[in-house]
Amino acid sequence: MLRRPKSTDSEADLLREQQELLAAGGQSTVTVVNRPDKRRGDAAGAHEQKNHRDVVTIEDLPDEIPTLTPAKKSRFQQERVRFEDEGPEERLDRHDTHISAVLSRIIERDTSAVPVLLPCITGTAFPKVLRRSMVESEGQERAPRGRKSIFARQIGAHRSNNEDVQSLNGSETRDQSSASRHVGFSPLESMETERPESDVMDRVGGPLLLSGQGLAIANSAMETMKIHEENQARLQTMSQSEILEEQRKLLAQLDPRLVDFVRSRKAQRTPGSESSSKPLQKDDFLRYSTSTELDHTIKAQESQRDTMEDYEEDENQLVVQPPIREEELPIKPQKVWLHMDKVELEKLEWTRDLPAPSRLSTKKAMQARFDFAGTLIPATKDLPTHLGLHHHGEEPELAGYSLQELFLLSRSQLNQQRNLAISTLANVLTKARAGEYTSSLKGSVLSSLLDAGLLFLLRFSLDDGVEGVMSAAVHALRALLVSSDDEECLDNASSWLLGMATFPLLPTALEDEDEEDECLDEALKETAKEKEEKKTDHDVARQDVVKGFLRMQGLPRLRYILEVLRPSPRVVLDILEVLIRIARHSTAAATQILNCPRLMETVISEFLPISWTPAVSQAPSSLYGLPVALAMKLLRVLASAGRHACARILNSLGGKELLSRFVVVDPSEMLLEAGEALRCTTEALRLFAVAAGYGQACSLYTDLYPVLVKRLQAGNRPCASSEAVLFLELDRIRALLVLLTQVTQTAGCHEELQRGLVSAQGTECPPPPPVLWSHVTGLQPTVISSLKDCVRALDGSAQMSSALILLPSYLLYVEAYYSQLCVQSSFQPVQCLQELESLTSDVLLPLISHQAMQNMASSFRSSSVICNPGLSAPGVEVVPSLPGLFCSRLMSSSTIAGPNSPLSLPTALLYLLNTITSIHKGLIQKFSRLILSDAVLGYLRSCIGAMPSVSHMSAWILRHEHHLLYLLLRLAHKLVPVDPEVAKHAFLFHQVSLALLSWLLPGSEYLAHELMSVLTFSHSLLPEGGCGEPEVSALAELQLKERTSPAVGVLLRDALHHLPSIRGCYLTHLAHMEPSVLSSRDRYLGRNPFVSSHLLPELTGPSLPSDWPFLPLISLYERTGQSAGGGQQVESLPAGSVQSATHCLQWLLVLESWREQTLTAVPPVAKLARLACVFLCSSDLFLERPVQELTWALFRRLTRPAQLEALDLGSAPPGLASFHDLYSALLAQYEAVSFGDLLFGCFMLLPLQRRYSVTMRLAVFGEHVGMLRSLGVSLQQLPVPLEKFTSPMEDSLPLLRLYFRALVTGALKRNWCPVLYAVAVAHLNAFIFSQDAVAEEVEAARRSLLRKTYYMTDEVLKNHLLLFWQPQQNSELGFSTYEQLPSIRARRLESIVGTVQKGGEM
Repeated sequence: MLRRPKSTDSEADLLREQQELLAAGGQSTVTVVNRPDKRRGDAAGAHEQKNHRDVVTIEDLPDEIPTLTPAKKSRFQQERVRFEDEGPEERLDRHDTHISAVLSRIIERDTSAVPVLLPCITGTAFPKVLRRSMVESEGQERAPRGRKSIFARQIGAHRSNNEDVQSLNGSETRDQSSASRHVGFSPLESMETERPESDVMDRVGGPLLLSGQGLAIANSAMETMKIHEENQARLQTMSQSEILEEQRKLLAQLDPRLVDFVRSRKAQRTPGSESSSKPLQKDDFLRYSTSTELDHTIKAQESQRDTMEDYEEDENQLVVQPPIREEELPIKPQKVWLHMDKVELEKLEWTRDLPAPSRLSTKKAMQARFDFAGTLIPATKDLPTHLGLHHHGEEPELAGYSLQELFLLSRSQLNQQRNLAISTLANVLTKARAGEYTSSLKGSVLSSLLDAGLLFLLRFSLDDGVEGVMSAAVHALRALLVSSDDEECLDNASSWLLGMATFPLLPTALEDEDEEDECLDEALKETAKEKEEKKTDHDVARQDVVKGFLRMQGLPRLRYILEVLRPSPRVVLDILEVLIRIARHSTAAATQILNCPRLMETVISEFLPISWTPAVSQAPSSLYGLPVALAMKLLRVLASAGRHACARILNSLGGKELLSRFVVVDPSEMLLEAGEALRCTTEALRLFAVAAGYGQACSLYTDLYPVLVKRLQAGNRPCASSEAVLFLELDRIRALLVLLTQVTQTAGCHEELQRGLVSAQGTECPPPPPVLWSHVTGLQPTVISSLKDCVRALDGSAQMSSALILLPSYLLYVEAYYSQLCVQSSFQPVQCLQELESLTSDVLLPLISHQAMQNMASSFRSSSVICNPGLSAPGVEVVPSLPGLFCSRLMSSSTIAGPNSPLSLPTALLYLLNTITSIHKGLIQKFSRLILSDAVLGYLRSCIGAMPSVSHMSAWILRHEHHLLYLLLRLAHKLVPVDPEVAKHAFLFHQVSLALLSWLLPGSEYLAHELMSVLTFSHSLLPEGGCGEPEVSALAELQLKERTSPAVGVLLRDALHHLPSIRGCYLTHLAHMEPSVLSSRDRYLGRNPFVSSHLLPELTGPSLPSDWPFLPLISLYERTGQSAGGGQQVESLPAGSVQSATHCLQWLLVLESWREQTLTAVPPVAKLARLACVFLCSSDLFLERPVQELTWALFRRLTRPAQLEALDLGSAPPGLASFHDLYSALLAQYEAVSFGDLLFGCFMLLPLQRRYSVTMRLAVFGEHVGMLRSLGVSLQQLPVPLEKFTSPMEDSLPLLRLYFRALVTGALKRNWCPVLYAVAVAHLNAFIFSQDAVAEEVEAARRSLLRKTYYMTDEVLKNHLLLFWQPQQNSELGFSTYEQLPSIRARRLESIVGTVQKGGEM
């Protein structure tokens, strides 16, 4: 029978017994089980191996590895390479390493220097039973650090006791000096706050930082102590001042984080108990005193440095709080608690009381913190902790949350924390858009939040399953996108002249053309849509917030919230406002809202029901099933995006039924709160007006005619219970008048469309509207009666405010009626003229002379955005990706955007006056009083020279002010021929008309066309032509000795004679704007069936560029010079090119002579660049006599002293990369086709002045030196003083060498190019005789050029270079010379040439 192995068996015995067991065929009594790895999902743990190593074979284990996909793999398992045909044995052989390879790397530790300790002899046979209480009481301070078992700590304590006994027995042989090592000192140890004396006395001997780990020697502990003793000996020999000096050096050199680490290591050290009983030696006192003083010095230096950098007040107040002590803990740790044997105080810092925030003002930028209401909390404000604003952040003593902390909190797992964080962000956004942080914070809060991903955070939060978090996200989204002040201003302006038309709130497009696309053909370039699809959501949101939200499927989520979640009233209203803001973005955004499945169906069915149950309270708990005014407003804004969107709303979404329901019912009978009922009715009327503005829904007008007339008759007697309700009632009356105005304009187009439908043969023509002119004629008497009542109400203080609000709408309706009446077949001229005379005497003249009207006129200048650009400045944070009107500042600083705006009533009155005077010309002179008022003339004078900035913030109100200016100028133009007093100000009217032409915005192209056709080129507005002004201009140029062109007076008189042709030339070159002009004309003339959208074109700047007078020249250059490659000869010009260029130059001469203020917006360098097109257009255009004469006149005006000083060729002209590129093309053109033309030559010399870039002079003398032979402009013909070319001295060494080479080689001669010859001689003379201290290379060049000049064979050139005195433009040479070489030059020449001679002799 086989026996069991014993502990005394050797390895040979075990092997022998194993062989016996295998030979007998016995079974093993132990079964080895390999447990499956749960991480890998293995079904079995080991596989059969067929090698010579001892292996364990498991029964019933398949030979092949199971084909199971592991549930989870570690990173190392995934990175491991596996081969498909590799078996388990091969894989084990490849990865498993034999034990011999492991044993071969074992290195035994050197124990030769380690003392051998005998075990402690005890009287007991077994160790004492270990108890926890005994472990805590016996040598707790000596227990080794780290997490060890109770047994290991007990053994360590016994071993420590044995070492203490041995150290006491051998202490007699130790050196006496080593006994005092218990007070160790090093420079880094003192970099901390003050320590008590007992702490210093209780320090344990040995180094604090050095442990000996990492040393490659065996006795590392002894080596460490040796180093420590050397440090101590070094410190003993140093004085206190030397120690302090070394301390300062260490603090200056070491990383502050390393210093903090050293201090923390010293604070963690627990001194031994045995050292406290030892007496303090004399050296210890010295060390402690030095360390204490040193710590005081360090703290004083740090405090002084922090005070100088950060603080302005008390510098003795401590900023850093001392570490917490054990007695300060609110809960005392007990030793019997598990794992609390060592108290880590730094981890319990959070349990102590918060320190008071520093009350010192700081110069450093501090992190902004906000309370839950979004209010900025000052860093020095001490708030109580019960407010919940303190948390365990980086600065726990400061109350409030930073933006980073709010972002972190918004992703918390706790619902309340997410809700609180997003609600706080919403409040921060609201205050940021209101501009409350602009004066307190550095940078933009909105930009920082958007850059940090706020939009993505809000989109994720909308998907939150907790209703509170979702509601907070909706509110934050509303705070980000919506501005209540902007919506209020747009709603108020909807009743103004063309107030329904608004600009889309699109961000300004950035030019981001890819460089790789520039080299591709047009067919291969990506379209804008393809580029947009390739952008990531982050890129889209960074450029356009609204578009980014739409791309992240925000609309379907909002629909789900409204349809399924059915949130509270506040959330519903916020979502509707967000949808309104998205609809204002663009037509594409409005179309996406309409296309979103079930979104608009949900809004209409839930918030615009046909019937509803009245709400029980004033603030219902749910808005579902009740009419909401914002839902009707959403329909109105969507309908404004285009006539097709409006048709979908009216026909597919049941808009007509909604209009019938909400227009017919009186607000008092709607079973709603009074204010909400009025708002619903007002928005329904505005939606009706928008539809009528497209010629749609006019059949409803005939159906609702009795109701509308009844409301119109009651409109002049508004009554309300409060002032707020009164304003809502006035808004409803104004909306009704706007609706009737649009219906009247649509009815006026019926006959025109009927005729067009008959005459159209296959062409597309809108169908005639269902409303006829006879359907609206009955409204005129009622409106005239109400208008008279409003004018009479101006005399009463109680009704004046209401009358001023309603008057513009009444006047606009009367204008629409009479403007359409003139084109009707039933027009009766006599009756119409009589009505106009009666209207003028009864209404218009009393209104013009009324004090209220005079007050409005006097406020034109103070309320003007043109004259006061600061009014439209945002005053709040502006984000380029989220444009807005930012009307909050405009509403607070001026009344121009309010109901009593000084724009609405004067504009409507002038609109009606222009229409009346077009019909009845005999009434024109009666309105001269309005134009001649001091307030109006002063306002017009203030507009001259103004340069308003164009942005979304100013464009919406600038557009209405442009209407006022245009109508004033049209009326003034009609009065100039008939009223001599008005004619005296014709110069003023023309100046303003020219300025207005450059200010008009997109959508006002029709006004620009009318200005050019009627006012800009009008003889009546150019009185200089009939008062001898051309002769005065001719006399001003009599001082010119040599005339190269006719007098300017002759040219001006000829230009005035050709004004109609000049006007035709400019209108022809603006033909590319014809589609925009026609679209704008339909809107201004009330041709509603032809209007495609009430959204104006995208705001990209003014309709015309500021340099529009140069447009024919630029157009000619683009058609000829540029198409031919630039700078090449063009053999033939397009027909009429010479005449077009002549007309353009004539108009430029008129403007430069009499309207110089008009071109102030064009910098002189741009004028010069545009004028250069004359030479680049073709090879001979500049040689045509009229073109050359006019170009000479303009060139002389550009080279006048004042203009010359303002000419900066270093700045790039608009449309060009740099002026140097243009000059390079001019150089090539001059060499090719100039034929020595004098005008072209002067043009080429102008950029060669000394103050301009040297690159242009290098180009002339380097690459185009051949042109010097034909550049024959004489010194007397040069329009620029010669001193501009010769002063100051040239400092470009390459250019000076080129000067010298051109002179020596004969490329530059006095008879060929006298101007540049004199310039080159002047600069070379100044250079070779200069004795200023310069670099060695420059000095060597001086000597070399002077030496070469001295040995020059051309005596004339040699004398000119050596005897040059000063430039003199009137002399024959262009400079004066010395009769003989001055002494200082002679000495200079002798010193250089003499040295050479001596050197040569040597």
